[in-house]
Amino acid sequence: MSESNTTAAVMADQNGAVPGEPVKRDENSRRGNWGNQIEFVLTSVGYAVGLGNVWRFPYLCYRNGGGAFMFPYFIMLVFCGIPLFFLELSFGQFTSLGCLGVWKVSPMFKGVGYGMMVVSTYIGIYYNVVICIAFYYFFMSMTNLLPWTYCNNPWNTPDCSGVVSTHRANATFANMSAVVSGVTEIVNRTKRTSPSEEYWRNYVLNISDGIGNFGEVRLPILGCLAVSWFVVFLCLIRGVKSSGKVVYFTATFPYVVLTILFIRGITLDGAISGIKYYLTPQWQKILDAKVWGDAASQIFYSLGCAWGGLITMASYNKFHNNCFRDSIIISVTNCGTSVYAGFVIFSILGFMAHHLGVDVSEVADHGPGLAFVAYPEALTLLPISPLWSLLFFFMLILLGLGTQFCLLETLVTAVVDEIGTDWIIKNKTYVTLGVAIIGFLLGVPLTTQAGIYWLLLMDNYAASFSLVIISCIMCICIMYVYGHKNYFKDVEMMLGFPPPIFFRICWRYVSPFIITFILIFTVIQYKPITYNDYVYPGWSLVIGFAMALSSVICIPIYALFKIAMSEGSTFLERLKNSVKPDPDWGPALQEHRKGRYATAGPESVEVSPLKEDLKDEGKDKLTEKEKETEKKDEIGLTIPGSNGSTLNPTPSA
Repeated sequence: MSESNTTAAVMADQNGAVPGEPVKRDENSRRGNWGNQIEFVLTSVGYAVGLGNVWRFPYLCYRNGGGAFMFPYFIMLVFCGIPLFFLELSFGQFTSLGCLGVWKVSPMFKGVGYGMMVVSTYIGIYYNVVICIAFYYFFMSMTNLLPWTYCNNPWNTPDCSGVVSTHRANATFANMSAVVSGVTEIVNRTKRTSPSEEYWRNYVLNISDGIGNFGEVRLPILGCLAVSWFVVFLCLIRGVKSSGKVVYFTATFPYVVLTILFIRGITLDGAISGIKYYLTPQWQKILDAKVWGDAASQIFYSLGCAWGGLITMASYNKFHNNCFRDSIIISVTNCGTSVYAGFVIFSILGFMAHHLGVDVSEVADHGPGLAFVAYPEALTLLPISPLWSLLFFFMLILLGLGTQFCLLETLVTAVVDEIGTDWIIKNKTYVTLGVAIIGFLLGVPLTTQAGIYWLLLMDNYAASFSLVIISCIMCICIMYVYGHKNYFKDVEMMLGFPPPIFFRICWRYVSPFIITFILIFTVIQYKPITYNDYVYPGWSLVIGFAMALSSVICIPIYALFKIAMSEGSTFLERLKNSVKPDPDWGPALQEHRKGRYATAGPESVEVSPLKEDLKDEGKDKLTEKEKETEKKDEIGLTIPGSNGSTLNPTPSA
């Protein structure tokens, strides 16, 4: 075997080849693969572990009974989160296609892929705005004194009352209790407006009086938004080959910062009370259906199912990669990060509650109010506060970028796979640049004085129950339209073993039931969103529902279009033809198309000659002319099979 062949064989073995199978060229040279499996795992961890792990999980945990929330949370993780995660990874890896191309499994359901693209577009737009605000706070932390420490700034109001007052400069540690007592008295007398809250509302956002009053563009935020999109573009300039290298840092460094903050947090006064509040279960709440609904929605939101990102990331894997192992590792890591972040957050919140003389539940909030109000205020109480502020917001930036990489790559991959020409594949960088520019322009309205209202509207409606519907339809399509037996055989051909029986049961029955429960519960318990005391007007809620439905409506619209365009004289015939898999459904590389996929695919599928087995090294290879003749003969003799594959009635000469 030549030196190049030996290298390829070693690479194939390192990337999860099935034991005992002859080593072949497993590289998709036309589309690209991850440099190694660690890059895929780190990218997926970075995608799943995001800003929601830092603020959303701890908030839901203490709102829903502290430690009692852990029980339904882990139940949902085991019976819904991990099975859906494995389903999406195996789905994308089997065909090496993004969230649009994979629906060759049943073309009528391609609207699900378009729905995923719409969801990823919405999330990508507002998610990068949150990242840009973290950039802004990071830059403003490069000072000797954090600007939200005191109330003597032009943007402050008479209601401002900081924990760190101007008297602290001259106060000694001995009389600190007197300062804290004064603050506690203010809190008990009237609702305190913290310097960090006024800095957030009056200076960073300069927030308007309503969602309809856009006001002016906040130029500092706009500049940070441009920086954020530029960083994302640079990290994706060469697709997964470049992003795979960046994630070595972006996916691991947040854990370093979390650990530093955890060690510092547990040494603060009052930290233990915060952690006790975090872990102490209120068992009476475990029978509350809302607790179970929140647990399921957090698993959904946190793992990133139905966004299209998991399918896209897995599509760059080698065909025989053990995605079952990866799904377990990534899911457990993600949820473990949420629990770990809870310790960090509640130690700091306990410290804040200790200084304010209030209960822990009264100093914590969710969403931007926690990331950009409560935490910055807590950071001012720490020694060398600018250093801790830099570390904290740098961690937020990295957490956000890890998710944003995958969201952008999902959109780019879908466009490139859908067009599929050599030119578009070769010039994928321009597609990435175009998507980044469009994303930046669509994010400009969110940098206005009304931007925070629109950001929360998108967060609550654009990526809510639509994710549940998309996941439910995906399970129905794969398990009941394509057929669970067919899919189980596909997974076995790819991994070398069938899916464990637990996952087969979850895919067919348990997960769809849980998803349906979430959907029904979301509808029954619906409440219009608010921002502090601001109530959203009815017309804005209509826009919110329109955004939510815009991703779901893709499914029936495309289904009707596909049925109308399918062959057949009656509606039933067209329906049957529209759900049959495409002839080229299956593995992307020819060497992996075995069994019912044994014949050559269309021209769009890369055809890779099989490597010689070690025992056949001495045999003469076919000439290029003979290969071409043999390929033409095989294509001419193929006929479509009942399962959408192609069958060769007679072997080629």
